Amino acid sequence: MNAPNRFELYVLDEGEAPVEINEDTKIPNAATIKILKQDHTLGNMLRAQLLSMPEVLFAGYKVPHPLHPHFLLKIQTDGTKAPDLILSDACNQLIGTLSSLEGSFKREFAFKEADSSGPAGATGATFATSDDPYGTGGGAGWGNRDDYLDF
Repeated sequence: MNAPNRFELYVLDEGEAPVEINEDTKIPNAATIKILKQDHTLGNMLRAQLLSMPEVLFAGYKVPHPLHPHFLLKIQTDGTKAPDLILSDACNQLIGTLSSLEGSFKREFAFKEADSSGPAGATGATFATSDDPYGTGGGAGWGNRDDYLDF
């Protein structure tokens, strides 16, 4: 079988650096960054985050081969910041976005758990209007059960 062992796809070897940065000699303010033990998931998120930044002129990634667990990220900036600093900023913004998404996800399931436990008065659970994302006036219930996606 040609496929490597599963753990080789995401576990770094001893002494192996997760990121290699090579500055481009032909294109000004550009670098090619090799990120090991990652795939399209992180590559596409980083590319999208980089393209949303005004300092970035170009951002793209490619996975050279499906059996090699790394991708190459190409970044060109307008010269106000170095590509490695832009990548660091993009990673920090992406971490913030994912933390916000996680908080929203947990909040929605907290509402779902409170709703499924019965009436708000029976369990003593009440929500302030500011905590109610749907503005139902206190979160006493979801109203029509069809308006909430049940996982």
